Amino acid sequence: MSPRFADRRRADAERWEAENLAPAAARSIESRGRLVPEPPDARRTAFERDRDRILHTKAFRRLKHKTQVFIDPDGDHFVTRLTHTLQVTQIGRSIARYLGLNEALTEAICLGHDVGHSPFGHIGEDALSPYVAGEWHHAAQSVRVFEVLEPINPTREVSDGIRAHSWKIDPPPFTEEGSVCRYADRIAYLTHDVDDAVRAGVIGYPDLPAAAHRVFGTPGAAWINTMIESVVEESRRMGTITMAADELEAMHEVRDFMFERVYVRPEAADQRDHAITVIRGLVDHYIAHPEAVPDTYRHPESDPITAAIDYVSGMTDRFALREWEARSG
Repeated sequence: MSPRFADRRRADAERWEAENLAPAAARSIESRGRLVPEPPDARRTAFERDRDRILHTKAFRRLKHKTQVFIDPDGDHFVTRLTHTLQVTQIGRSIARYLGLNEALTEAICLGHDVGHSPFGHIGEDALSPYVAGEWHHAAQSVRVFEVLEPINPTREVSDGIRAHSWKIDPPPFTEEGSVCRYADRIAYLTHDVDDAVRAGVIGYPDLPAAAHRVFGTPGAAWINTMIESVVEESRRMGTITMAADELEAMHEVRDFMFERVYVRPEAADQRDHAITVIRGLVDHYIAHPEAVPDTYRHPESDPITAAIDYVSGMTDRFALREWEARSG
């Protein structure tokens, strides 16, 4: 055998985790397991296996044609749900690496966190909520995708991190890696959504709150670096995943500003109303015609409403618009 290459096995990786990760890190050998027990892989840890499976799902591929903020924008440089996911993953891995956490687990959570998003971004959640008890949320749908609709049998650590990646979800993740995804997601979408809103002419950089300029500096890489460093240093100081008070307050100000000036701006009301009409019209159609839901999207135990929501929420923006035009034309 050539001495130029190693022969890395799962046991080697598990031993490396035991010897090198921080005490707070999740170790794959201590995973809480999968819903359906299965033999371990010869070379990959349980979390590496989850990461690889997520990347090969159809739901992950569809993210490339799902809205982040602007529906079907003109121009090649606007962020999509897929490019957002890749940015979240890069940020999450950086934070995990600097803190000695499990990068593979963090990567798997970040890669899978948004696969349950409906067409047209968060507008889709408002459109689908009347069909369910309480609120329809993309995080729960992401877990459903991986556990039921396109089952990859993820570890409980990955499912839980995806379930609770949104700050509004309680209880929070039970791993520190899941909490890292929470911050990575917000850091990513605030920085790239600002850039997209400026690119679209909706806002200008001088319009941003004064605290954003004072605390984060120039929008772009400086913002991301400052926020990552704030999470890393404050988490080390406090012993849990968090962000320093000044940066956290400035981040909240930017988020409030973006909701007011970009996400729910009055000028986008017509576009928002049309997106809701499309989604609800499609759901109503498939509830009335459950046989029209393709077999590959229908779980045998799903009632007609659930099957319709599963199918429509999985659509890309362009496919949903095309289906709507075909039904209403």
